[in-house]
Amino acid sequence: MKERTQADLPRLNLRPFFVAAVGLIGGIFLCYRIMASAFRIADAIVFFLFFALLLPPFAWRRALLVLAVFSLAAGLGAGLFSLACGAFSAGAPGGEYTVTGTVERVAVSDGYAEVTLRGLTLDGEKADGKLTATLPGESVRPGDVVTFFADVSRNKGPTEGGSLSDLAANVRYAASPAAYTVVGVSSDLFLCANAALYNVLYGTMERDAAGVAYALLTGNSSNMDGGLLRETRTGGIAHVFAVSGLHIGILYGAAVFLCKPFLRRWSFLPALLLAGCYSALCAFTVSSVRAVVMCGVAGAARFAGRKYDLLSSLSFAAVLTLLAAPAQLFSVSFQLSYGAVAGLALFSGSFARGLRWLHFPAWLAQALASSIAVQTFTLPLMLTAFGYLSVWGTLLNLFVIPALPVLFLPLIVCTFLSALLPAAAPVLLALPEGLLSALLFLFSAADFSAVLAGFALGAGTVVWFAAMLLLSEKVRLGAAARGVAAAALACSFALAVCAENVVFAGCRIDVSGRAGGDCALVRADGYAVLVLDGDASLSLCEDLLSRTYGGELDAVFVAAADEARAVNVAAFLDAPVYTFGETETGLRDTPVYAVRRTELGGMTFTYERAGVLVMTAEGVSVQFCFEGGTQFAEFALQEGETRLKYLVKDGIIRSL
Repeated sequence: MKERTQADLPRLNLRPFFVAAVGLIGGIFLCYRIMASAFRIADAIVFFLFFALLLPPFAWRRALLVLAVFSLAAGLGAGLFSLACGAFSAGAPGGEYTVTGTVERVAVSDGYAEVTLRGLTLDGEKADGKLTATLPGESVRPGDVVTFFADVSRNKGPTEGGSLSDLAANVRYAASPAAYTVVGVSSDLFLCANAALYNVLYGTMERDAAGVAYALLTGNSSNMDGGLLRETRTGGIAHVFAVSGLHIGILYGAAVFLCKPFLRRWSFLPALLLAGCYSALCAFTVSSVRAVVMCGVAGAARFAGRKYDLLSSLSFAAVLTLLAAPAQLFSVSFQLSYGAVAGLALFSGSFARGLRWLHFPAWLAQALASSIAVQTFTLPLMLTAFGYLSVWGTLLNLFVIPALPVLFLPLIVCTFLSALLPAAAPVLLALPEGLLSALLFLFSAADFSAVLAGFALGAGTVVWFAAMLLLSEKVRLGAAARGVAAAALACSFALAVCAENVVFAGCRIDVSGRAGGDCALVRADGYAVLVLDGDASLSLCEDLLSRTYGGELDAVFVAAADEARAVNVAAFLDAPVYTFGETETGLRDTPVYAVRRTELGGMTFTYERAGVLVMTAEGVSVQFCFEGGTQFAEFALQEGETRLKYLVKDGIIRSL
């Protein structure tokens, strides 16, 4: 039989579940872009490239199989996403209702509890979806059945200007009642167990340590100290507070180890059952479900004596998740969880070989390769989700990941024993609390705030993922072809990033809004000016700047009828502040100027009245007005949108 040469081999191994997963992702993503009237040719480049790599060497059977699986999955994904959008928009309209629901998640802060309710009834009628509510007091717990009367607002779907995150979480309603009543406790054992963990941790530990422990065990980090949570995010290790493959893998591995002497080949079954129950305790988060499915595939493969393929296992988990909840594709947890494992599958092997070639010890090469592979693949996802990239992630994960089992296993064992034996909780939790206190001390003493920020990738994201696919070890390319592809993609990436972030001509406007507040960054002729309204928070302004601009501001203009609050936000942005009326800052010694007309470079800013600012550039007048829900006369930031980009050039405002 003739031996096949490298040229005869397919560029990309045909893994049916991998093809199906990419098809589902393509169908869901492109369906959303089309429904939102935002489709561009660049959106489909990665999927066309993937399809092209699967075909060579050409064979009718292979081509038809790839086309059939990919097309069927894409059509199914588009159809399911369309149905999910329709179901989200259906149901009871907003209005005043008597609401009854079961508390699924709770975050307590400043005398209030932010909760997510499921199993809703509105005026006694069952309602699909979930509701977020701000309840007075801090006594509510997961599993409590609460009732209240309130004005319930209806969240819009993404095609109506609503949030994709609400669709992914199936959160259809929101309310802020003045009072509520606990009328019972859910019969859901996992919610009751979650509440028992919450009570024993906060009843025994110091509050900050309890918040970290609860986040480690349940993935709910909303009770953690805000400063510590920011430090872990900028340090690139926030994934330890989201129940992920690490946590499930540690628990699954420990259970297999304990059961193997008794059950031999069957030891994976009780371990898988334990992992599934733990995922239920954590409300079936995306990352925990992925990890449970992959553990099940790994155990079944080992039981059957088959080789375990990480990419196929990941693809199988993605297919199950997206078939059940197609909108999860747009959740940050889905993207980062699946992206991290995809990076491991695609690059860890080649990175490890390269480090060993540089004479790194095998254990260090593998650890570094895994961390670098994850950071490399998730780079655009992190930048999109948080607006910055950690410079510490690769280094810190070398220490955090090996240390996690030492912290997690004693914590989970001691906490569950404490819930069963409350009198022994102070003794049982002494060791975990000591370890957590040491962690808190480390992060309070260290400064991990150094990040890469102030830029966006734009179309560079498409180029980046095209490069990830084309240059991964899973694609068979010769050295010359790989070198040419790498050079071409590097040039394309650099051009895309420059086009996104550098204003070569005209006047660039980036608009951002969230939770009622709005701000706009205006750049022209080397000047950068921020315009904000009276509801814009400092975090909103800093988020826009971290995502779009890494330099210093030349001025901040306040466009608010009541300027006092906006001025005190603007005072922290380290730039001169311009207002319509005389206003002083009560917090910082920042220059504040009351003006009617000011010129900065090629831009002229004129106040028509308090709250109405007109900018003239390139022969075009743009009015910034935030009153009465009218945001910008010349262009609008619709409800649910968080950022828009415009270019004022040659007398025309172009949407980018």
